[in-house]
Amino acid sequence: QVQLVESGGGLVQAGGSRRLSCVALGSMLNINIMGWYRQAPGKQREFVARMDSGGSTNYADSMKGRFIISRENALNTVYLQMNSLKPEDTAVYYCNAQMYGSSGLYWGQGTQVTVSS
Repeated sequence: QVQLVESGGGLVQAGGSRRLSCVALGSMLNINIMGWYRQAPGKQREFVARMDSGGSTNYADSMKGRFIISRENALNTVYLQMNSLKPEDTAVYYCNAQMYGSSGLYWGQGTQVTVSS
């Protein structure tokens, strides 16, 4: 069983920064990809960024240059550094993880980020 636990959400002013963390808990984890999605009120969940265990990254176009994903593989932890935040970045941010040899995704419970104007 894999559990993902996010932290770091909160209220931030526009133009500010926030760092989210997500740790994967479980035994014998063999994580390939870890990533972030977000869901704003009344909208569908959307892709933010992902990183594989080798360090290759993908970003949604609207986040490039503002958001930075990083990982500590030994700690089964992924981070999302969010800079130059805008009110439209307000959303619940979800972490996910995909294990080697599996197409399934594990999801965290989400952490709320609210950007005030």
